[in-house]
Amino acid sequence: MRIKIGVLGLQGAIREHIWALEKTGAEVTVVKTVEHLEGLDGLVLPGGESTTMRRLLDKYELFEPVKAFAQQHPVFGTCAGLILMAQHIEGQKGPHLGLMDIDVRRNAFGRQVASFEAELAIQHVTEAEDFIGVFIRAPYILSVGPEVEVLATYADKIVAARQGPFLTCAFHPELTEDYRMHQYFYEMVKDYKEKQSVAKA
Repeated sequence: MRIKIGVLGLQGAIREHIWALEKTGAEVTVVKTVEHLEGLDGLVLPGGESTTMRRLLDKYELFEPVKAFAQQHPVFGTCAGLILMAQHIEGQKGPHLGLMDIDVRRNAFGRQVASFEAELAIQHVTEAEDFIGVFIRAPYILSVGPEVEVLATYADKIVAARQGPFLTCAFHPELTEDYRMHQYFYEMVKDYKEKQSVAKA
């Protein structure tokens, strides 16, 4: 089955996400216009700066189309993408896309450890603390709703979670040569597409 995944191409480590997704066997495209969403099976929202990304989504008239796309397809948000997907953002009135029942804190680890690496154990992805998470001025998840599965924690803070077709993490999996998070998302997209195909049959 052919799987086509888009990477939102407005800000962040776009090329690195593309390389990682290509390692999974997916066909990958950069999303910069509404037309680029057509024919995609899933979408990655990369890191960057969440308020800047929101402005760019609005500027290029992508905000509502991305929100609509997410109602029918899996989405994976990393770092700033996590913030875009949250229903609750500490200190902010209202969400951006509001896809996941999570409450997040921006730049949460503080200036003294604004960028660091940590060994993580990630449910369904690793069997041990052998995934290196790259955190860059990272957020973390303060709390999750009942339908959200916590996938990973660091220093007792939630740094990866899943809710149905939505996957998110506070770190940057694309900045390593470990593609297991992207492989996990690829499998999510594939499973979702297969179930949709069966439902339509």
